[in-house]
Amino acid sequence: MDIKEITGYVDPASVPKKVLYTGCEIPALGIGTFGSDKYGAQEISEAVYGAVCGGYRLIDCASVYQNEKEIGATLRKLFDDKVVTREELFITGKVWNDMHGDGEVIRSCEQSLEDLGLDYLDLYLVHWPFPNYHAPGCGGDSRNPDSRPFFADEFMAVWRQCEQLVSDGKVRHIGMSNMTIPKLELVLPQCRIQPAAIEMELHPGFQQPELFQYVQEHDIVPIGYCPLGSPSRPERDRTAEDVSDMEMPEIAEAAKAHNVHPAVICLKWAVQNGQIPIPFSVKPKQYLDNLKCVTEDPLTEEEMEKIRKADKGCRLVKGQVFLWPGAKSWKDLWDLDGHIKGWED
Repeated sequence: MDIKEITGYVDPASVPKKVLYTGCEIPALGIGTFGSDKYGAQEISEAVYGAVCGGYRLIDCASVYQNEKEIGATLRKLFDDKVVTREELFITGKVWNDMHGDGEVIRSCEQSLEDLGLDYLDLYLVHWPFPNYHAPGCGGDSRNPDSRPFFADEFMAVWRQCEQLVSDGKVRHIGMSNMTIPKLELVLPQCRIQPAAIEMELHPGFQQPELFQYVQEHDIVPIGYCPLGSPSRPERDRTAEDVSDMEMPEIAEAAKAHNVHPAVICLKWAVQNGQIPIPFSVKPKQYLDNLKCVTEDPLTEEEMEKIRKADKGCRLVKGQVFLWPGAKSWKDLWDLDGHIKGWED
């Protein structure tokens, strides 16, 4: 099969790149693999195959998504079919919250490597900064009585294992996810190996400008999840107050001017703003259009400024299933007043 004959094929060389502090390049847009409790592992793995054939080189995985074995089979097929080599891909993994104990981060990474059929991961993230676990597919009111607030010493015990993974050659870079400035202020000075990237919710309706600037000032690349406002996110993450990014007037106006779908505008904005979006789709036209759009017809400075000013501060993934006994609301997870909650309990 000549992949260049695929309808919608995008030359990977034309996709913008970001540079990690090590000098390693990472594509400025990747494909996510979280099926939002709606899509099965086989369907997602088939989308990964089509996406890589279509030009994607960044794949965002996680053990909790429960599809790494299937994606591993897809990777083997991609290699066997000579569509791509391992070295041409940038693959991210994540340790889930129930594997934060002594030695468990190492075992979790080793399991992901086995499932994915890889010798190393390009980036390995701490998915959430505490060991609070919820069952896959649980409801928004689900609570684990063993949940606890963030403690820097506990987090650093996890991070030391991540650093060991780098030393052992099992991962090339390590990073964090779902962090806040107060948490970062505590842990960054203690890191022997600094985070290369941080995943955070980023979309036009939730731009997190303070955290975004802080991360960039510390030479950490921001990776944005929910870049389209996550219209397929689980019901547990939906509230009546949520803003639909693709219905924002500024997005609709730009979409009309460029004669494209509003999703395209969200992704153009993300890449031009400086983050790496990781949109999810199992539909070939959608995921190929997502990649192609960042290689052509950029937004104007005026359009970028209008979208910047349109920020609604609307967090979609609130994380309420991770609340500990005594926590008042999901806002306690995000240190909105600059103080880490839970220590006073």
